[in-house]
Amino acid sequence: MMKTNTVKISSGLEIGKDFVVMAGPCSIESTDQFQETADFIKSKGAQILRGGMFKLRTDPESFQGLGQEAYSIAKEIKSSTNLPFISEVTDPRQISDFHDIVDVFQVGSRNMHNYALLKELGGAGKPVLLKRGFAGLIKEWLLSAEYVVKSGNEKVILCERGIRTFETATRNTFDINAIAFAKKHSPFPVIADPSHGTGATDLVVPVALAAAVAGADGLMVEVHPNPEQALSDGYQALDFSQFEELMTRLPTVLQAIDKALAPS
Repeated sequence: MMKTNTVKISSGLEIGKDFVVMAGPCSIESTDQFQETADFIKSKGAQILRGGMFKLRTDPESFQGLGQEAYSIAKEIKSSTNLPFISEVTDPRQISDFHDIVDVFQVGSRNMHNYALLKELGGAGKPVLLKRGFAGLIKEWLLSAEYVVKSGNEKVILCERGIRTFETATRNTFDINAIAFAKKHSPFPVIADPSHGTGATDLVVPVALAAAVAGADGLMVEVHPNPEQALSDGYQALDFSQFEELMTRLPTVLQAIDKALAPS
């Protein structure tokens, strides 16, 4: 197995060293919603706060995030919780605005092949989490990471989030073996996203635990105080009790494979 490089973020946390959990809502909807979620996920041991400010949606009528209105909310909650923050950048023109807000730039599935964006992030100087495209080959995913590296930024984190197959029982087919393959054939830490990978709340916890056993360096999960009222992807978000269940069971699984949860 290839040695995994660690990626250090501004808080001092090293992704690829101890196991990390990135958690938060699909979209930032309001100050109260984001504050409540951030406080809870921190209290249960998550190390990184996630929240979408701009959302690429298949249906143009769907909620596409608060956009610039979310900037001040993200800054406020990040400061109050002292948690590092990750959010999806959807356009090269957003990079300068994001730079003082995020600790990690997230590239979503639809932008894995957006080489102009990847090149710009190569010069941004901050870690980049690169999600696998929903129809992307593993080889293409790894080559997309090289666009960031060759543009000057070696701080790349891969994220397996499921791929589109003939199966319709779940939103995507979560590719467990892609995690093991990427760990063996690349130097990048690998994060698993079982929320998008399954698209079903009741599958997130078991698939998250399976991803940990398969060698993932961490998880990215969607958490919302009231998933039924979420403006985006509520059907795959954990409520607070479900997230607590995940964080209760995770240390036991990690101990069995000689890993530990990173300190929060």
